[in-house]
Amino acid sequence: MALGTYTLSDRYRLDEGRVFLSGSQALARLPYEQLRADRRAGLRTAAYVTGYPGSPLAGYDRDVSAAAKLAVAEGLDLVFQPGMNEELAATAVMGSQLAVTLDTCRYEGILGIWYGKGPGIDRASDALRHATFAGTSAKGGAIALVGDDPNAKSSTIPSSSGATLVDLNMPIIFPGDVQEAVDLGRHAVALSRACGVWVGIKIVEAVAD
Repeated sequence: MALGTYTLSDRYRLDEGRVFLSGSQALARLPYEQLRADRRAGLRTAAYVTGYPGSPLAGYDRDVSAAAKLAVAEGLDLVFQPGMNEELAATAVMGSQLAVTLDTCRYEGILGIWYGKGPGIDRASDALRHATFAGTSAKGGAIALVGDDPNAKSSTIPSSSGATLVDLNMPIIFPGDVQEAVDLGRHAVALSRACGVWVGIKIVEAVAD
């Protein structure tokens, strides 16, 4: 692609070539990219993103809001709704997986994405435990994006969510760079849909920023 034709929105829209984006923006691209892939496959799906910000995912709400506007402009149903707190957001994502059991649901599946930092997953663990046992829908899926701060750069104590995610019975995906955040994010959705499980994605500062 010629540099003169590149726009900032290409980081979310392009499927070929090179784009410039942070790990947070790569994860914001995830529901948008998945909905486009579902549309090509003939699936009638939606995506719902909610959570509570905190470093290293402090800017994720801004990034996913930008991606949602592009998706809506294409007629895709991507809803971003900031959570009042982490546990209410987790409960809402659980509801996105149960919605397809209702006759009134307009979609074949709803991709649900929860986000928060290490202390946030501690706070939301009861809601997330119920959500993981409730399972996910075959054409929806549920992802937990967890921002870890092992160096305590912006936290009172170092945080690492691995043990908590294991205790919650979530498989863990740990991207090591921005490209892996894009690729493994799609794998996380596929895993959630195939196995009926929530999938945790650990994000550290070096990847998010």
